[in-house]
Amino acid sequence: MPTVTPSDTALGTATATSDVATAVALSVPHGADPGRPHGRATTRRSRWWRTAVGLIVPLLLLAAWQLVTATGVVPAYQLPSPGSVWDAAVDLAQRGVLGQYVAISTQRVLIGFAIGGLLGLAVGSVVGLSRLSAALFAPTLAGARAVPSLAWVPLLVLWIGINEDSKVILIAIGAFFPVYTTVAGALRHVDPHLVEAGRAYGLCGPRLLARVQLPAVVPAVVSGLRLALAQAWLFLVAAELLNSSMGLGFLLLDSGQNGRVDRMILAIVLLAVLGKATDGVVGLAERYLLRRWSDPEGAAT
Repeated sequence: MPTVTPSDTALGTATATSDVATAVALSVPHGADPGRPHGRATTRRSRWWRTAVGLIVPLLLLAAWQLVTATGVVPAYQLPSPGSVWDAAVDLAQRGVLGQYVAISTQRVLIGFAIGGLLGLAVGSVVGLSRLSAALFAPTLAGARAVPSLAWVPLLVLWIGINEDSKVILIAIGAFFPVYTTVAGALRHVDPHLVEAGRAYGLCGPRLLARVQLPAVVPAVVSGLRLALAQAWLFLVAAELLNSSMGLGFLLLDSGQNGRVDRMILAIVLLAVLGKATDGVVGLAERYLLRRWSDPEGAAT
């Protein structure tokens, strides 16, 4: 009778994991093979083309903005010219506050996004994989998701006080629900054959989730993260209602109270640029994850 050595057992386990990873990789949608030179060149050209086309509308809007302000169609007190907005940015930068406003707002958004995203991933996994958890928590969470951002402000002030924690928690609330919703919905529709294959090779619980189920729903998870990041920037303005003295939300509100339309538009433009920049970072992470899980060898590691 042949003797089974520990090395044989390890080899069998590695082969099983590789087989499951291959099945997961085949289930993850992906485009051209990035490992081929032709595929890399095509992807690079497509990326530059999308960037160039995406700049057309902002440039047209900027030209129209300059036109209506230069011709006096819209009064300057209602819509300052792009040059006036630029002068307001230079003035704030020279006084040393613009960089601080951008930094503190970005810090609040990233911390709140990280907390809300991780909680959304955990709760969404539990609700998406357990019918009992879905029956218990899904109705309550669906109701909480419909609560407007400003409705949380007085409650957070009462419970936590007017400090940095209440602002970050409000942003985390905004980031939580998109991730929770997309992860829970995606995990309910994972191919059951993949799950059975993972269980047949001894994967269960957190290992099954990390090796099979989450990789199979990478596009949905990343979409949820992008929605959560956008929601975090939306909740930032509400968060900075909480007696803030710094941040882009504070700049927007303070400028509105003082009639500084140029600074209001500057704050809006900066929020749009920062939101797009952070969304681009998540897009880079999405390409990395799709490349990793669409490659059987990368998925097996």
